[in-house]
Amino acid sequence: MFDVVYFSSVSENTKRFVDKLEAQTVRIPIRTEEAAEFVHDRDSVLVLPTYGGGNDNSTVPKQVIKFLNNPENRKHIKAVIAGGNTNFGSHFGKAGDIVADKLGVPVLYRFEITGTPEDVLEVKERLAQFWQIQS
Repeated sequence: MFDVVYFSSVSENTKRFVDKLEAQTVRIPIRTEEAAEFVHDRDSVLVLPTYGGGNDNSTVPKQVIKFLNNPENRKHIKAVIAGGNTNFGSHFGKAGDIVADKLGVPVLYRFEITGTPEDVLEVKERLAQFWQIQS
């Protein structure tokens, strides 16, 4: 089995999307110093939002960076799902691309803001297929 590890800001847009997946979820703490200390030692898919329009140094949330600075956390991330806003244009979901490139894992999907019912169905299917291949 696997977990969905996610970061969601106080807006909770990403949390609302992840809650619809009906999966085993673990939230990266909102406070940066707590995120730096947080350890999750099970294979996971990381779900994260994209910040700052995806075109500057604030694209990946600081809490996610702190979480991934721990090698124990990094080694368990097997894929990424990225949230964003299509108003960002070519930077839509860019945080997912950045993290996936750094970790050498695939981006399974991109969703906008809190996702649509179709996004939820598609992600559920992709997660099931991905983990079947991983097993």
